[in-house]
Parts: sequence; C-alpha cells; structure tokens
Amino acid sequence: MSAADRARDALSRLVDASATERILISTAALVLSILIGAVLVLVAGRMTTCTAGEAVYYLGMGFCYDPVVVFDRLFLGALGDPFSGSWSPNGQFAVTLRETTLLIFTGLSVALAFRAGIFNIGTQGQMVVGALATALGVLWASSLVSGALGTVVLIPFGLLVGAVFGGLYGAVPGLLKAYADANEVITTIMLNFIATGVALYLVSGIFKDPESAANQTVPLPEFAQFPALLFGGRQDFSIVALAFGLLAIAALYYVLEHTAFGYDVRTSGVQPEAAEYGGVDAKRTVVASLTLSGALGGIAGAMYVMMVLGTFQTGIPSYGFDGITVSILAGNNPLGVGIAALLFGVLKSGTTVVQFATDVPPQLVGVLRGLIILFVAMPEFFRLMARGLPGTGSKSKAVATDGGTAGDRGGETDE
Repeated sequence: MSAADRARDALSRLVDASATERILISTAALVLSILIGAVLVLVAGRMTTCTAGEAVYYLGMGFCYDPVVVFDRLFLGALGDPFSGSWSPNGQFAVTLRETTLLIFTGLSVALAFRAGIFNIGTQGQMVVGALATALGVLWASSLVSGALGTVVLIPFGLLVGAVFGGLYGAVPGLLKAYADANEVITTIMLNFIATGVALYLVSGIFKDPESAANQTVPLPEFAQFPALLFGGRQDFSIVALAFGLLAIAALYYVLEHTAFGYDVRTSGVQPEAAEYGGVDAKRTVVASLTLSGALGGIAGAMYVMMVLGTFQTGIPSYGFDGITVSILAGNNPLGVGIAALLFGVLKSGTTVVQFATDVPPQLVGVLRGLIILFVAMPEFFRLMARGLPGTGSKSKAVATDGGTAGDRGGETDE
C-alpha cells in the first residue's frame, strides 16, 4: 500500500469516527499538547535566570518556570480554584463564563454557515453592527419604560434588534454569493472593515457620548442591562445571558437536525449538486443561512453591549474570529459549540491568571494557548476537510430526490 493510500485510509477512518472516538481523539490531543507545552516551559525556564530559591527541580536540573504551576493557573485558575476550599462564583470563574457566553453565539454563527458549505468570515462585522444597533435602539426605548418592567422588556428587545441588524448585514454577502457569484470569504472580510469603519465614524461624531473622551455611545441605564443574578455586578456576567446561549444551542441543533430548513442546509453543505437535484433551492438556502448566521453574530454584539460594557464602544474584541476556531473545535455541531466555547473561554481567562500569578512571559503563554487550540482543532479540521475528498468515508449519504437521505431514514444524523 502506497503512502497516499495509507493517508486516504486514515482520513476515511477519521471521517467515519463516532462521537465517542472523536472525543477520545480530542482528549488525547489535549493531553499531548499539554505535555509538549510543559517541555517548552521547561526549556524556556532553562534559558532565563533566577535565584536558587525561585527555581524548581526536575531530573536533578533547575528550571525558572514550573510547568505544573503554569497549567494549574491556566485551567484551575480560570475556574476560580474550585479545589481551594474557598471557591466563589465571583472573580475569574465569572470571567470564564462571560467569555464562554459570547463565544457560544459567535461559534454558532460560524458553525451554521459552515454546515451550509459557506465560509462566513464576517461574524466580527455582524457583531459590530448588532452591537451598535442594540445600543442605539435600547437607548431610545429606555425612555419609554423603566424599572423591573424595563428590564423584562428591553433585554428581549435589545437581543431582537441585534439579531435583525446582524442578520441584515449577514444577508448582504449571502445575496452577493447567491445572485452575483461573489466569493463569500472576500465579501465578508471586506464587510468587517466597513462595519468597523462606519461604526467608528458614527460613534466618534453623531452618537458620541459628550461626557466621555472615548469613542462610545451614552451608557445604557442599569435597568436596560442583563441582571447579575448569582454573580457580583462588577463581573460583567449574567447567568441569564448564559441561559440564552444554552437555549440558542438547543434551538439551532433542533433546526438543523429536525426541520426542512435544516435538511436544506446540511445537504447543501455536503452535496450541493445533489441537493439541488433533490429540490433544494440553493440560492435561497445561501441567503437564509448567512442571514441567520449574521443574526447570531448580532446577538453576540447585543450581549456584549448589554452584559459587558453597558454601552457601545469602538474596538470590540475579536470574538467573531475566535468563533471560527470554536466552530472547528466543535466540528460545526451546535452541541459541540458549547463545550468548545467553554474550553476556549477557560484558555482566554486562564491566560490572564498565568500572566499575573507567574513570571512566565506573556508571549510564551500565548504559545501554550495556541498549541492547545491547534492540537485539539487539527483532528476535527482534517476530518471536515476529508469529508469533501472523493473516496473518503464509508458512511457518506446519497441525497434522494424525494427530500431525504438513507441516513435520515435510518435515524442517523450527519454529525
């Protein structure tokens, strides 16, 4: 058997891997990345100087950085030290859940588009548009209601505004791809720059808070923001927002796996030609997928405004681009997005803890985080890429002209 045949056979086994096998592969990749990261920490510790009292000793040699402490702070520190005996939901654990909540929505946004065979690189721009629209819409509506009633009314209203404007912005590259055959990667990237530039222009001029030196809108009133139930108000996190995220995961999973629209999306992403032959309207599916994808990105922007900042401010962190990694980690499965978002949230939050709790350079911490993400994501990335190669996977489904698949009839899902 040639090397090419062995590689194709390996890819076929990866494509056909069950959910349990994929979890075991990802776990093994995580452990391997930690072991390699520990070696890098030790090597870096030998290349710097420290006192004998500060050094740690392994195999009779002294090292300035202790990999056990580094990874303890990276993971357990991000969870608020659950085994310390004085654990509290406030603090770093709340930061981790805040990052997880935002990444759930951006991860779902990217995953939906990827399942339709569309590379939506524009979630960041859709998030910016949704965030700005939410800030302005909620500011206007907050003059009409107040108090507890205002909270009940304005939170769903703000999420709806973010979803509508993010969805409309996502529909633009969808229309361009469907009716002008424009490459969605290029259009979505360009629309990211447009969204950021227009938002900066509006917030630095027309909608700028006159009492702030920063480029931001007038702050939202307290009752127009997510309530910090179970967590301190200074943590910029609300369990209510996380509940919305979990609801979104369940809803998108149901839509993709148990509705006619979900069938159109899945078959278009796997076998677009056969899907059209089976009666799927490819153009409508492209536009609808990118619109819904943009709506999820817009909701992420609304969450950022109403949960984290309490206003719209230029320079929104790159949650949209992080959502691409989250989606790949999850294999574009909505149920996996929650787990991948939590892992990514832990890594983002734990990075800060490592930088404050150890002397390890931030550049090395970034390398460790990237190494973990790379190792965990690559098996799933190769699996997703292999599914499009001819001759890989023994369980590939043929799309039937009656609107079903052999797998669908047998109760088997694509993921």
